[in-house]
Amino acid sequence: MNRLLALVERELRKFFRSPTLMLTAMVFPLVQLVILGNAFGGKITEARLGVVDFDHGPQAVRVQEAFDAVQANIRTFRPIPYTSDKQAQEDVRAGRLDAAIVIPPQFSRRVMAGENPALGLVVDNSDQFVSSSLETELQSLTDALNQPATPPRVTQQIALKIVEVYPFIEYMKYLLPGSITLAMFVSVMIGGGLLYIDDKARGVHEGFLVTPVTRVELVLGLVTAGAIKATMAGFVITLLGSLIAGLGVIFHPLALLQLLLMILSTSIAFNALMFLFMVRVEDPLVPRAMFGILNTLLYFPSGAVYPVSSFPPWLRALASVDPFTYAVHGFKGLLLKESGFAAVVPDILFLLAIGIVALALATRLFKRTL
Repeated sequence: MNRLLALVERELRKFFRSPTLMLTAMVFPLVQLVILGNAFGGKITEARLGVVDFDHGPQAVRVQEAFDAVQANIRTFRPIPYTSDKQAQEDVRAGRLDAAIVIPPQFSRRVMAGENPALGLVVDNSDQFVSSSLETELQSLTDALNQPATPPRVTQQIALKIVEVYPFIEYMKYLLPGSITLAMFVSVMIGGGLLYIDDKARGVHEGFLVTPVTRVELVLGLVTAGAIKATMAGFVITLLGSLIAGLGVIFHPLALLQLLLMILSTSIAFNALMFLFMVRVEDPLVPRAMFGILNTLLYFPSGAVYPVSSFPPWLRALASVDPFTYAVHGFKGLLLKESGFAAVVPDILFLLAIGIVALALATRLFKRTL
């Protein structure tokens, strides 16, 4: 135990002597949380909608009033009057408008005659997010305009009442679990994998081999030191990220303890996996080249940025064995849903199982000789 603790102490001393490593491991995920949290996932506002009115009748006025109501309230789009549909279409193509809607001639007369007239909508679908938001909002307005002015005495329609379990969750809050997971991964990669390979390149690893320290003690010592670093990084990012995102769950002692257990199990899994990846690597350039590949392969399929349910089947299969997936799911359960510890126990067990298996394989592959 004394020899193992000596290894842990050495690794932590090296880590604290290089504050740049700690800042790199924590600042990058925080910057990503702030930038991506504000750049993606927000509601579309002030989209430019060209309105071409060839009718100018009472029903066209109703449509114009509905557009003005949207601009005054939720501000999804800003109607801009046009006199030519060709000019409006050209402006959509040129990017000066996000969409254009055309109210055809005789629109009011056809509405009153029950002939089901159509409004023409031209959208710039090169941006699917903006175009889908506009289509949804305009379809909702069309449905509202189709409602009769005097409701029937006997209602024959089926209504859907939506009950949302949680309040509106901004994208920054949605992104926070992934940012915590990424911070721990960066800490493991820099403070564990890269330092281990650099020690081998400098000959420090050879010094370990001439000591009576066993193979198991060497692996456990290095993984334990890496897990402590990752736990510290994860805990700091959890506190700072929760404050930035406006989550108050960190002020509850029981929830904070549950988060600490989640962070610890994630640290063990990530460090054991990283050591398994690096245990036979000799070239110090290899882990630097692997960093981007591992980040893409593990982080993005985890559901940290987009829901797993939107993935194709082959990517869902990858997500089902990705430890990032279980870490992100666990942090979401504790931070966003406040679902309690029982809901994240499967995630913790999976992460610990991954850590134990990876640790056993890494110990088996570790060479006690040069």
